[in-house]
Amino acid sequence: MRQKTYSNPDAALDGLLRDGMTIMSGGFGLCGNPESLIDVVSRSGVTDLTVISNNAGADHFGLWALLNKRQIRKMISSYVGDNRLFEELCLSGELEVELNPQGTLAERIRAGGAGIPAFYTRTGVGTVVAEGKRVENFEGSDYVMERWLQADVSLVKAWKADPEGNLVYRKTARNFNPMMATAGRVTVAEVEQIVPAGTLDPEAIQTPGIYVDRVVKATISEKRIERLTERKRENA
Repeated sequence: MRQKTYSNPDAALDGLLRDGMTIMSGGFGLCGNPESLIDVVSRSGVTDLTVISNNAGADHFGLWALLNKRQIRKMISSYVGDNRLFEELCLSGELEVELNPQGTLAERIRAGGAGIPAFYTRTGVGTVVAEGKRVENFEGSDYVMERWLQADVSLVKAWKADPEGNLVYRKTARNFNPMMATAGRVTVAEVEQIVPAGTLDPEAIQTPGIYVDRVVKATISEKRIERLTERKRENA
């Protein structure tokens, strides 16, 4: 069995990055972002990237670093909120953005991993989402055809991995990561813990190691809180 574990994030991405490539990056807001691997991409200086991610991190966090350095040419995303730079670049025309309904984005990625080149959905029919796309009628309802999404490299974040690349995610950090792990030609996972082979309960594995090419322990894992609201204590 070939070695899948790498000593550090730079080594885990060695030889994979190039200008003009397509990258999938897991995460939802501040949760489940492959922060350590994004840092390597940022420092590498690669440009003209197409990045597939739900919302490109948040202000000064995650994929924001790549947007700030103008390394991304196009974002295929679902949500622009909580990231003022993303919004500004989109509105100014500096960044090409392909907005997707969130469920459609997830299904396009899943289809890419499953080898399904296209599928039909009612979501977006009659809106700008359907412009330029094929629309068919099934049993009296219109459906818009959506294409799969695949990437040259998928960057995912998990909680635990073993040396064979089997992954376990933690709670909402799971988000887009499992689908993206299947849809990259090469999948690199950064994890909080690498445990010995045979340690993980087979029933708990959420991404089988067959989908994962490289595993590295995270060097950045901030676990930010998106919004902190405190209720004033009532008098006893």
